[in-house]
Amino acid sequence: MAGFIGSNLAVRLLKEGYQVAGIDNLAYGLQENVPDGVEFHERDIRDRGIYGLFEGVDAVFHLAAKNCISDCQADPIETSDINVTGTINVFEAARLAGVRKIIYAESSALYEGSSIFPTPESEVRPESFYAISKSAAMHFAEAYRRFFGMTFTALRYFCVYGPIQDYRRTIPPVMSAFIIKLLKGERPIIYGKCEKRRDFVYIDDINDFHLLCLRDSRTDDETFNLGSGENHSVLEIYELVSRLLGVRLEPEFKPDLPGEAQMTLADITKASALGWKPKTDLETGLLHAVDYIKSEMAEGRI
Repeated sequence: MAGFIGSNLAVRLLKEGYQVAGIDNLAYGLQENVPDGVEFHERDIRDRGIYGLFEGVDAVFHLAAKNCISDCQADPIETSDINVTGTINVFEAARLAGVRKIIYAESSALYEGSSIFPTPESEVRPESFYAISKSAAMHFAEAYRRFFGMTFTALRYFCVYGPIQDYRRTIPPVMSAFIIKLLKGERPIIYGKCEKRRDFVYIDDINDFHLLCLRDSRTDDETFNLGSGENHSVLEIYELVSRLLGVRLEPEFKPDLPGEAQMTLADITKASALGWKPKTDLETGLLHAVDYIKSEMAEGRI
């Protein structure tokens, strides 16, 4: 709720007239990200004391996770505790409260070991501890569906970007990292080969599909890739950010990070069949991200 995708989603839901309650322990998210109008509870998803907060809830978006791959590699125990045990606790809270539907985050990291591009939902090849934790949560969702008749929609986000993206992570997302470094007059860091390619999708387009999940029963008990269906190299992103800012500094190259795929590219055929299509082009989305980071710097938060 106080993180990147959750806070943007809350804003959109409020605009659409929904009542919104949120849970976040603020380990990664920020209180300032929680929009006015949200009934906010500072709690941990691993705490069984959250069960009562699910009473009377119609649908749940479960987006909480430990998701920095390098941090997950360094601490697989906490990764499992948050991403597996925490997820099961959310599922159990929803079951006991009779929640109609759970829409939860899986990850494109599940395709780390795949060599099929664009990658369809059937091609699951997790390798990193983060991806393995997401795979475990996927199996628990299937078990809750099978044994308790619960309804789930699984969303495999590719590289979501836009305002409020978490630039405070140990290794920030590449777009935010490049923007911040260049605005500070510092050399940006590129890990591994600069040819590494990623499928980037803008947050507003993701939220369009979130609303579809609430309103369209065709999403029930299904799994969807959410990407743009295009990919760009890390060097291409650097070149575009540099051009938009009018600042050019030679990147600093460092060894590749463990557990990261060399390429991601979503097969979005399944999501597109429901009428969803990403609308925001890369340059427009990056301009919004630049404006957000400039405002954060002006406020002294960066």
